[in-house]
Order: sequence, then C-alpha cells, then structure tokens
Amino acid sequence: MDKFTLTSPVFENGKVMPTRYAHRGVTGGENVSVPLRWENSPAEIKSFALACVDLHPIANMWVHWLVTNLPKGTSELAEGASLTGRMPDGSKELNNTFGDPGYGGPQPPKGSGLHRYEFTLYALTVEKLDIGVTASLSAFLKAIEGKHVASAKIIGLFER
Repeated sequence: MDKFTLTSPVFENGKVMPTRYAHRGVTGGENVSVPLRWENSPAEIKSFALACVDLHPIANMWVHWLVTNLPKGTSELAEGASLTGRMPDGSKELNNTFGDPGYGGPQPPKGSGLHRYEFTLYALTVEKLDIGVTASLSAFLKAIEGKHVASAKIIGLFER
C-alpha cells in the first residue's frame, strides 16, 4: 500500500509558507487557511482529525488549527475553508490558542527566528470525537489516543 501523505499546493514540506496565510497581525497576512490535500488513507478509517501547531520553543506548542470529525471520504481542505462555511459537512473546528474557533495563521514574535508549523492529519477509527470546542491540545490528543491508525504530516516555515 502507498504511504498516507499530506501535502499543500502552496508550500512544500519544510519550506516557507506564503505570507497570505499568516495572521492579520503580520504585514501582508490575510489569515486565510492553508489548502491541504491527502492521499492513500487507510481503508478502515471512519474520519480524520487535523492539528496545526507551532513547534518553536518560544511558541510552547501554540495551536493554530484543530479540526475533528472530517468525514472519511474527504481528501482535501480548500484554501480559506476555515470560517467561510466551506469546511466539509459534519467537521468541527475547535478554538486555537488565539481563543478563536478555526484557523489562526502564523504570527511569530518579531526577531524570534524561523518557526515550524506542523500540520498533522490523523486517520481515525471512529466517526466522531466527543470533544468541546474549547478543548486544549492535550485534550485533543487524549481524545484521539487509541483511535488513530495512521497520521501524515507536513511542516511549513514562517518568520518575521
């Protein structure tokens, strides 16, 4: 079987993300959610969950996007899908660390260097996760524990 993969048409793994996807607090940032595509998901899965976290030590695992209950037939999220009503039916966007539901683009502190934004897509054996919109990253990870059979990742870089 081919490997479960996650990609974006707007940046390559380990490369810089365009400024358009940064938070509005960044010059040129439009806070448009990144388009993502995935392939070769395991046959036995029933849904997906997505996490985007800033891995830089100063960010302390800052959550930029958490999504649960993405239907099993889904294979992409369109550019700007978050908060525009274009998320797949049944999906649920949780609050990011900014305190808002949905996508919150990169906004690293000036002079803090290059930040790594890890998008992880989890293939789950359950249709729905029973988790509140204000759940923390640790609660999200606990909710998927023992329920994911595969994951795929892509890392985007950003600094200002």
